[in-house]
Amino acid sequence: MLIRAASESDLGAVRSLLVETWHATYDALYGRERVRQIVGSWHSPAALKARLERHDSAFLLAEEGGQICGMAFAAATEDGGTVMLHQLYVMPCRHGQGIGGQLLAAVENAFPRASRIRLEVEEGNSRAVAFYRARGFLKVGCTDNCGQEQSDIPAAIYEKPLGR
Repeated sequence: MLIRAASESDLGAVRSLLVETWHATYDALYGRERVRQIVGSWHSPAALKARLERHDSAFLLAEEGGQICGMAFAAATEDGGTVMLHQLYVMPCRHGQGIGGQLLAAVENAFPRASRIRLEVEEGNSRAVAFYRARGFLKVGCTDNCGQEQSDIPAAIYEKPLGR
């Protein structure tokens, strides 16, 4: 398994991965049409390119045999002390193979000045909640607008100190 930085030529494959993982994970929670709308906005080619161009961030891919099977995107806060994990997705057919753990470790290592990592997760996504809890994340709060302002998507906020 190769963990590497994303490039602009990867964005089509990343978008396909996000469409597949979002429908597999969230159709039952939000409905297919709502997921289609979210994916169209949050994971548009322009949105992905903007993340790729962000300087205080890490946009990482898990690749095996030339196939992208996972991705992660995180960005540091202005002071560099906190890393916000915005995305960590693995192809559903590859769950349970350690890919998510490798991506998470790579994100943590990409920000050596950070003292903690934070994320928002839909509490109905029990697989993701269990994944993060197993890796030392604790629930520290809630939000009514996961992912972006006025999303109307409630989520739990989880955090983990980075032992540096």
